[in-house]
Amino acid sequence: MAEVLSQQEIDALLNSADSGSTKTEYQNTKVEKEVIPFDFRLPNRISKNQLRTIHNINENFAEMFSSFLMSKLQTIINCNVTSVDQIYYSEYVLSVSNPACLFTFDINQTDIKGILEFSSEFALTLVDRLLGGNGKGSKNSQVITPVEQKVLEVVINKILNDLGKAWQIIGDYTFKIDKFEPDIDFVQITSQSESVLLITFEVLIGEQSYMMNLCFATYAFDTILSKLTNQNLSSIRPIKYAGTTAQNILTEHLKKTELNLEVEFGKSSINFSQLLKLKIGDVILLNNQVGDEIKVSVEKKHMFYGISGVVNNHKAVKITKKVDKRKN
Repeated sequence: MAEVLSQQEIDALLNSADSGSTKTEYQNTKVEKEVIPFDFRLPNRISKNQLRTIHNINENFAEMFSSFLMSKLQTIINCNVTSVDQIYYSEYVLSVSNPACLFTFDINQTDIKGILEFSSEFALTLVDRLLGGNGKGSKNSQVITPVEQKVLEVVINKILNDLGKAWQIIGDYTFKIDKFEPDIDFVQITSQSESVLLITFEVLIGEQSYMMNLCFATYAFDTILSKLTNQNLSSIRPIKYAGTTAQNILTEHLKKTELNLEVEFGKSSINFSQLLKLKIGDVILLNNQVGDEIKVSVEKKHMFYGISGVVNNHKAVKITKKVDKRKN
């Protein structure tokens, strides 16, 4: 039998209902949770751990690419991964400028297709520097000509080769260039509503910053993602590429620098009247004796002492000692 409420209890319940205290107590005990929207059209194919691994792999590639550019352009280069994102392919298409510098590529033995995108400024700077310029030249049109495409293919092939090396930790993949396209509308690596993996790089040449993108169609990434899942993710870390450094480049430049070398065989003094009487065949006596050390200067600075002589019928100087600047 149900419990019968007294009149006093009934009055208390009615009063609390009128004042709204019961609702307030309920609201105070309610735990607020963050609502996360789920997009059924673009599910996250790649987990955060897998994205972190892909980021590390591309950091390794960036190190190799920086070293290659430093050796080619003979200047200080830094290449860094700025972001790794999953977006709609339609969003990526809208972000590409027109005209563009796009190279499509395939990964052998997979269905994966991708796009390597250079900003127009970066592409033209590379062409200018590879052809011996300083990278500060100007061009009225941003369209990449066929000649410039051929020059850039040297860099593109190296990039794809380095990508294959960086991805070896996951599997033996070969990246192969397909074609060049100046307009994103003619590039179709996947449908507009599908997701793509976009990896953005920042390339610093001196004080100038340029953009480079890698875009992969993720619909064919399942085989690679399964390997990423099976990998020990903690073992994959960015490595410092032991390639050419700025110090090595500067050292190589210094080795090839030409310097002016002067040898002082001796000194003598004559008066002006004797100078006027000089003619071909006259002999001027020097204050040095045969076998005395003579001064050898580099760029007007006295650096060495030496002894004069003849080698293979050519006048020569044999360095005997270096000038000790601490005694000067």
